[in-house]
Amino acid sequence: MRIVSLAGGIGGARFLRGLKAAAPDSEITVIGNTGDDITLFGLRVCPDLDTVMYTLGGGINEEQGWGRAGETFTVKEELAAYGMEPQWFGLGDRDFATHIIRSQMLAAGYPLSQVTEALCDRWRPGVRLLPMSDDRTETHVVVSDEAGRRAIHFQEWWVRLRASVPAEQIVLVGADEARPAPGVLDAIAAADVVILPPSNPVVSIGTILQIPGIRAALEDKTVVGVSPIIGGAPVRGMADACLTAIGVETSAQAVLELYGSALLDGWLVAEEDKGVALDGVVVEARPLLMSNPEATRDIAAAALTLARSLKS
Repeated sequence: MRIVSLAGGIGGARFLRGLKAAAPDSEITVIGNTGDDITLFGLRVCPDLDTVMYTLGGGINEEQGWGRAGETFTVKEELAAYGMEPQWFGLGDRDFATHIIRSQMLAAGYPLSQVTEALCDRWRPGVRLLPMSDDRTETHVVVSDEAGRRAIHFQEWWVRLRASVPAEQIVLVGADEARPAPGVLDAIAAADVVILPPSNPVVSIGTILQIPGIRAALEDKTVVGVSPIIGGAPVRGMADACLTAIGVETSAQAVLELYGSALLDGWLVAEEDKGVALDGVVVEARPLLMSNPEATRDIAAAALTLARSLKS
C-alpha cells in the first residue's frame, strides 16, 4: 500500500510512528512542513523535518518530543556567555551537528530535499521524508505589543512568547512563489490513500496546503484526517491560539470545515465530539488520545481502515 501523510512536529511524528506500526509493509511518504524553518547562528534549522527524522529514527527526546535524546547544551551556554542572541531557542550540542551539515550542504548548492535525504541516510526513519518545498518559506506572525505592531518569526511567537500575545495574522512568507519539492506531487499521484495526522491545522498541515499545487493534487485522492481537537481543546500545543488568529473556533467541527469536503473524504473525531458532520465527509468517532504506542497504532489503523472503505 502506498500512503502519503502530511506532518508537522511532535504530534505528527508520533502519529507516523503509529502509522508505521499499523502498516508495516506499506510504502509511506511524508511531506513535512518547512514553514517553521529558521536561521539561527548562521545555521538553517528545520524543526519539523528533524522531529520526524529523530522520532522515526530512534533519536528523539521522548519526554519532551523534540530535540535529541541524551542532549547536552555546552555550545548554547557558551553562546550565551558571549551574549549571542537569541537565547530563547534551545539548540543542543548533538542537534547542532545536524544543522551544521544541512547548512553546509545548502551553501554548496544542494536543494533541501536532497539534504534531507542525505540526513535520513543516517537515521533510517523507514519512510521517505520530503520537505513540502525546496524554496524558502517562513511562517511569520503579526502581533501588537509594547513594541508596536510588527511581524515576527513564528518561532519567536511560539517559543519565546508561548503564543501569549494574540496573533493578528499568520502569514507564510514566500508561499506564492514556492513550488512543491521534487517527488511531492508524484508521491501524491501514486498514493492509494492520504492521511492527515493530528498536526496543527494552521501552521503545520495548513502551511503545506498553501504550497501551490499540493492541495489541488490531494483533492483528487482519498484523504482521511484525524482531528487534533478533542472536546474543544488541542490534543497538545497551542493550536487554539493559531485557530483564533484566523477566526476559526477550536473544535473538531470547525477544523473539519476549515479543511472542507473538497479535501477530506473521511474524518476521525474523539468520542467526546460525536455529532460532528459535514456533507460529503464520512465522520467516525473513536478514542483519539495518543497515550502510548499501542493507542497511537490503533488510531492510525482506524484511519487506514476508513480510508480503505472509502476508496473501495
